[in-house]
Amino acid sequence: MIVDTPPERIDEIVAAATRAATQLAESTPAQRAAWLHAAADGLDKAGDELIALAVRETHLPEQPRLRSELARTVFQLRLFSEVLDDGEFLRATIDHADPAWPMGPRPDIRRTVVPLGPVLVFTASNFPLALSVAGHDTAAALAAGCPVIVKAHPGHPELSARTRDVLVAALAAAGAPEGVFDNIYGVDAGTTALRHPDIQAAAFTGSVPGGRALFDIANARPRPIPFYGELGSLNPVVVTAGAVTARGTEIARGFVGSFTLGAGQFCTKPGLLLLPVGHGLEQDLLDAVAAVPEQRMLNDRIAAGYRAGVAVLREQASIARLVAPDLDPGDDSGFRPTLLRVRAADFLSDREILDRECFGPESMIIEYDGKEELRAVLNALEPGLTATVHAEDSEHEQVRMLLPLLTRLAGRLLWNGWPTGITLSWAQQHGGPYPATTSPQFTSMGAAAIERFLRPVAWQDFPDALLPAPLREANPWRLPRRVDGKR
Repeated sequence: MIVDTPPERIDEIVAAATRAATQLAESTPAQRAAWLHAAADGLDKAGDELIALAVRETHLPEQPRLRSELARTVFQLRLFSEVLDDGEFLRATIDHADPAWPMGPRPDIRRTVVPLGPVLVFTASNFPLALSVAGHDTAAALAAGCPVIVKAHPGHPELSARTRDVLVAALAAAGAPEGVFDNIYGVDAGTTALRHPDIQAAAFTGSVPGGRALFDIANARPRPIPFYGELGSLNPVVVTAGAVTARGTEIARGFVGSFTLGAGQFCTKPGLLLLPVGHGLEQDLLDAVAAVPEQRMLNDRIAAGYRAGVAVLREQASIARLVAPDLDPGDDSGFRPTLLRVRAADFLSDREILDRECFGPESMIIEYDGKEELRAVLNALEPGLTATVHAEDSEHEQVRMLLPLLTRLAGRLLWNGWPTGITLSWAQQHGGPYPATTSPQFTSMGAAAIERFLRPVAWQDFPDALLPAPLREANPWRLPRRVDGKR
């Protein structure tokens, strides 16, 4: 049985991480890349055991969901190894002394980034592998050279404990310093660690209320720290009249498949579908929903939250129930999708209630009458992680007029696709303005996620022997650099 971590043990874990931080700051990218490869190999080797624990604790199926999630978890560790090998993340920049500089004689200035120090990671419920103990925040922080302390999620405690053991053993065998990684357990343990003066940054994936409470704690410390929270998102999808005419049935099926994927428990679930009045897709939507089997939710707590959220929406007089199965509070064995409909004008009148995420297999159609009503809805929406457009090539000018509104709303814009299913790559952006995230200038997924756990430092007129390796004249690590303004 996993018990909550007491305060004295938290102090010990943070102290060990603080000692490790000094050694990690001196490690090379190649060393850290080797540690990440070892961690990936360890998870691969323990995969069958970890997946069995995940099936038992989360109601998620082994195939294809958990198998693909394990592959994703391993891949992101290896992707950050590539980031380290590439070296551009260091942003090494050298300005040699220049007596003729137009601003007056310029000293020798050299700039690169350094690790922040021990990072606290709050894990997510909906991805017990990829967004959990060995998830993207852990991988990015370790790649940056930061020790990691994970506040494990109560939805999968045994899996969290076993994943921790696998990672600790793999990192130690690869030569990583003691204290580079550990878990803590319990709500109070998480807030206690967040207030610890030696924690230098925190990352979170979860609900708006939970994330905002932690964000406020991080900012209320005597010395506030960066808090990278991924909170809530409705991920609106705009469909034009031309797209309805050209491929309405295909769009209806794709939408239902996306908002019900994983029982709607994805942060990128399309929670709003904006369709033109008179779209005529009702039967296509009904047929697509009818084809979706019952799905279990991650745990009883999330199921209860979903029932409560749907109940609030269904109570609104402006809402029409396109598909609204009864949600028996005593039965968590399976859920069928809920699909609601509202006119744009009514949505705008009730947006304080309707413009909020409902975590589960529910979505809402907003029917807009003309481009001005569509613009009014987009202007009113809370920002999120993604915004999608389904349109035809002949409608480029119409869509161009919407792009400033869509860019304001989200960190990732999609053309004729669906937001669920986030690839991990160098160009990926997973973030958006609050309440989607607390730091919209960063991404929590993809290669650039490493930037959250680094800070820039400039060295002025230092002797070469005392400079960090990326800034020495000989470039001993053979990394990309900008020298006197030129790459």
